[in-house]
Amino acid sequence: MKRKGVKLGLALSMAVLMLAGLNSCKKEEDTIATVLVLNSFGAPVPGATVRLKGEGTTDGDFVPEPRFDTTQVTNGSGKVSFNFSDFYQQGQAGFVVLDITATKGNLEGFGIIKVEEETTNEESVTIE
Repeated sequence: MKRKGVKLGLALSMAVLMLAGLNSCKKEEDTIATVLVLNSFGAPVPGATVRLKGEGTTDGDFVPEPRFDTTQVTNGSGKVSFNFSDFYQQGQAGFVVLDITATKGNLEGFGIIKVEEETTNEESVTIE
């Protein structure tokens, strides 16, 4: 009889711990940076090359290697998306601010994008 009560108590304890563990798991959302490239008339520019670059903090005379340096080409709507989910770690406060360089032919434009964790961040750049 005593054994039955112990087994039941253990089973209930295990069930409570499993339920608590399932509720405490937070699904990580994607960390995305989307850039829209526009021409001087405000129209989207398909086929533009967009480079996102960010460096670590500088320390005196030390010039760090780029932390991020990635390039993609805009789609037919003039947009391009970069997924930084693999670089973000939960619990991290803030993520990164990146320089944007957009080019197509002899046209270019510059900007910055603040990439916040677990969200889609959007910025537009005009090339002239």
